[in-house]
Amino acid sequence: MSDFLLRSLMFVPSHNEKLMLSASKSNADALLLDIEDSVQPASNKQVARESILKHIEQGSFKNKYIFPRVNDRESGQLLKDVMQLSIKGIDGFMYPKAKRGEDVYFFSKLLETIEYEKGFPIETFKIIPLIETTSAVMNVQEICTASPRVIAIAYGSEDFITDLEGIHDTEHISLFTPRAMIAMGARTTGVIPIDTVHIRVHDLEDLEKNLKNSKNLGFEGMLVLNPKEIPLVHKYYSPTEQQVEDAKEMLIMAKQAEDKGEGVAIKNGKFIGPPMIKAALKVLKKHNLIKE
Repeated sequence: MSDFLLRSLMFVPSHNEKLMLSASKSNADALLLDIEDSVQPASNKQVARESILKHIEQGSFKNKYIFPRVNDRESGQLLKDVMQLSIKGIDGFMYPKAKRGEDVYFFSKLLETIEYEKGFPIETFKIIPLIETTSAVMNVQEICTASPRVIAIAYGSEDFITDLEGIHDTEHISLFTPRAMIAMGARTTGVIPIDTVHIRVHDLEDLEKNLKNSKNLGFEGMLVLNPKEIPLVHKYYSPTEQQVEDAKEMLIMAKQAEDKGEGVAIKNGKFIGPPMIKAALKVLKKHNLIKE
């Protein structure tokens, strides 16, 4: 399990000063300061970069992970993005339109060159690839393992559905298989799976329904468009008090059984085996990350 707490990752159009200030006051775990899709026309991209630099220098985003979403490798903007924004205070970058491992490897090597040039330790800047095409879903494990910088992958469902030529139905059935593949691919390789945005931002009832499915599929966080979504998102991706207490009790009982040479402890008629102990340790690790 990663040491990054990434329950909520909120997109912020970086050229919009009002939204940047609002984001600085939000409870999001991470801010995805956008220089890509939401920043139009192209002339606003430099405005966005300068805004990010200003806010980082002012310390506006303390206690949050900062991952600007850069432009893709074919945009003509990527080098400007990373040359200007590879600075202290930036944790890494969200890389869009990653279709295969080669895209992430290329981006990782670009960052390595810049780190050498600027005197940063290698692998200072982490990567969160955005999985938003059919080929990316099919190549998800390759993308996850293309660079040690990859700490998480995030699902971009709207671009994916367009690429698929499918329909985003109200029950989210068309998203089920890619979501499951992304979560499994991430877990297989030890990176954090981040679920797609909930586009009906004012429908919190539907968000909650979606979060239940997301949690069941194994996701650890969600892309967020509006601060009003964050309380529910944090509720579902945080251990409950009961889960924390159960985890602590389970570990104590397992230790007592081991000390007595009994091998396996029993709680509420269930054997406390290695998978349950592993799950309990993960619950407590996440609980401690949230408390920090």
